[in-house]
Amino acid sequence: MSWADFMAAVFNFTDYGELLPLFRDSLLAGAILGVVGGLIGTFVMMRELAFAVHGIAELSFAGAAFALLIGADVIGGSLVGSVLAALLLGVMGVRAREKNSVIGVIMPFGLGLGILFLSLYQGRAANKFGLLTGQIVSVDSTALSILAGTALVVVAGLVAIWRPLTFASADPDIATARGVPVRSLSLVFMVLLGIAVAMSIQVVGALLVLALLITPAAAALQVSAAPRMVVLLSVAFAMTATVGGIMLALGGRIPISPYVTTLSFLIYLVCRFVGAWRRRRGWSVRPAAVPGHH
Repeated sequence: MSWADFMAAVFNFTDYGELLPLFRDSLLAGAILGVVGGLIGTFVMMRELAFAVHGIAELSFAGAAFALLIGADVIGGSLVGSVLAALLLGVMGVRAREKNSVIGVIMPFGLGLGILFLSLYQGRAANKFGLLTGQIVSVDSTALSILAGTALVVVAGLVAIWRPLTFASADPDIATARGVPVRSLSLVFMVLLGIAVAMSIQVVGALLVLALLITPAAAALQVSAAPRMVVLLSVAFAMTATVGGIMLALGGRIPISPYVTTLSFLIYLVCRFVGAWRRRRGWSVRPAAVPGHH
């Protein structure tokens, strides 16, 4: 492939003005996922669950692949797989070391199941590929409504447990001593995280879900120590990566995930550079405190 062919496949805006209005639902879906990913990603970083996100994504992929195989709703299958994985991690992995061991077992099992189901599937190859790399450009009004409703559940759940969850995330021992139901909060959060993972897979696929749920929050932590600012920046970065990735993908012939992950990575690099520059100038950029907790 020549350089010109490569660029034409990645960026081709010949009919962009005509295409953009046709994918309004996809852009709205990307914005919704950006909000959810940015919000929940801050807690994922606080609770050191980046590895868990990947483990949940693998079982979510297996659930989606099984649903595709039997002709059921793929989003529903993905959601079932995510929630089951999240509950399993929440129940079995109490300490970080135990949790990482459980995740290390779940990841290859889920990925193997997903590959098995996709191998048995005889339908369109694009459907298989989409589970791994995302295919949000196919979102219609029905899918958007389901996505919006699911996002509302996640956001409402986070708002309901925000303060005790942040306290339990910052210092679980003190939180337990003060009567905070740390274990119950952990289970509720893991379920919300499982739902968010299932939603995010629609954008970037099972293999690259970290770019939506981890990278924006990690970037925000590089440039701010203010808890509320970290949350706002995380949401802004996630929305920029998702909506921007969709807009770029409309002009190319490759899946959406490389655009989203590249934008997310570039944001992280810029934030890391800014954070390093501020530290060299003597401006402290320490890890953010607990969002909403004083």
